[in-house]
Amino acid sequence: MTFDTLDVTVDDGIATVRIDNDPVNAIDQEMRHELAEAVDVLREDRVRVGVFAGTADVFSVGADVGLFETAQDWTTAEFRSNSRVLGRAFDGLETMEKPVLAAIEGTCVGGGLELALACDVRIASPDATLGFPEHNIGLIPGLGGCSRFVQLVGPGTAKDLIFSGELIDGERAREIGLVERVADDPDAAAQSYAESLLDQPPQALGLAKRVVNAARDTDTQTAGVLESLAQSTLIETEDHREGLEAFRENRDPEFTGE
Repeated sequence: MTFDTLDVTVDDGIATVRIDNDPVNAIDQEMRHELAEAVDVLREDRVRVGVFAGTADVFSVGADVGLFETAQDWTTAEFRSNSRVLGRAFDGLETMEKPVLAAIEGTCVGGGLELALACDVRIASPDATLGFPEHNIGLIPGLGGCSRFVQLVGPGTAKDLIFSGELIDGERAREIGLVERVADDPDAAAQSYAESLLDQPPQALGLAKRVVNAARDTDTQTAGVLESLAQSTLIETEDHREGLEAFRENRDPEFTGE
């Protein structure tokens, strides 16, 4: 599979998707479809962890403004159909039973930040620039910038930053819960993190992700049932048995995903 706006590589179980669409990594119509194809690559069995990254200067500025100019000639149905291409890609990242990391350097705004929100863990540089400036063209963040954003930072902060269009740096983003980690070299930090996850039991990671997402989206009792069911599945895996044996033998476990 070849890409024009992305650089997609798979190395020892880690799929790295680097946004490469000069000059500002704008999400144009071509990238929308290529992001959906990249998510399909992450779903492949050979991939254990996914990493999304940009360049040192820009993760992504979000949607190409020219795309909205083109959309002036679309019907509402056509606009919604085109939006679903990217929406399904973001949903795919959020729901797949694999960890997905975002390494954020430089500018990460609008749809670029919505892409990062669909990942599980965000690692940003201290001087990264994050936010939602959609009000400048009379729109709102429409692919997770409202719905996913509020789950991380709460309704007051979400509304404040969306209303004002204020752009914040990586340190402030960590303070409000928008990113989980800050590192001088987010790319290297994300790769190191991804490598460490390769030593973890894949099924346990995948089900932990699903249960945490369910706990976020539903009531505590329902989430607790899912948690118990996931545990009852994992207790029958070979990885669980390997973990117990390794503990008793005082050695590092070797998980296989079985």
